[in-house]
Amino acid sequence: MAVKLELLAAWGLSAAFVSWTFWARADGLSFENAFTRPHTVAEAEGGAIILPTAPVSPSQRGGNLPFHIGKGDATIMTGLHLLFRGGPVWAIGAGALFAPHPTSDTEYGLGGADNLPRTHSRSYLYVGGEGRYFPIHTRYFDVWGGVTAGGIILADRFYNNAATPVPAILGVPEITVSTQGYALGAEIGGNWIATEHIVVGLTLRADIWFLPTAAQCSAFNDCAQLTGKIQAFEMGLTVAYRIAL
Repeated sequence: MAVKLELLAAWGLSAAFVSWTFWARADGLSFENAFTRPHTVAEAEGGAIILPTAPVSPSQRGGNLPFHIGKGDATIMTGLHLLFRGGPVWAIGAGALFAPHPTSDTEYGLGGADNLPRTHSRSYLYVGGEGRYFPIHTRYFDVWGGVTAGGIILADRFYNNAATPVPAILGVPEITVSTQGYALGAEIGGNWIATEHIVVGLTLRADIWFLPTAAQCSAFNDCAQLTGKIQAFEMGLTVAYRIAL
């Protein structure tokens, strides 16, 4: 009886060891696949964009965020990125950033050819490429730095507060002045690998926008508010999904 118990115990320990070895090997393969094999990353971003030198009225300084940042404009930013991670330490891709809820400056004051009261808002759209380098990468987190380059489009909108209400088919009391330029930037970030496919992270970005030195103006003399070199900062939380190739 004692011999049978010893044999059963030995068999149980052997089975447990084989099972542990199998799962450890499977986890090791999963880790290796996630970080050494090429894969794509679809990343969504949400945060804020800050322009410390953008002109706004005193009551709107710091933007329309729940907390004011600086003395310029600041507003909500959203973004999408599609990256190809070709190895453990590098990735390249493209992305777009958009400000869907611009600051509405109701104290913009008189403007245009007829000195009509205006409400001013400004939207931002960036589309470009990026490269990332991962000096630190482990099973559960990684840290990276990168560079960005692309095009930037600004839309200054001037709404006539004194306009007589009319059906939309007859026109809208708003004029949009568009400005195009290009942007160069640097970025850093950190990621927490929640699962083999889901990654949550934080991104900080600093850009310089190169815009025309002469302001674009409408036929009613409403002009773009940003010209020349403009500093822009973005910070956002990211959620990414990794797709194996």
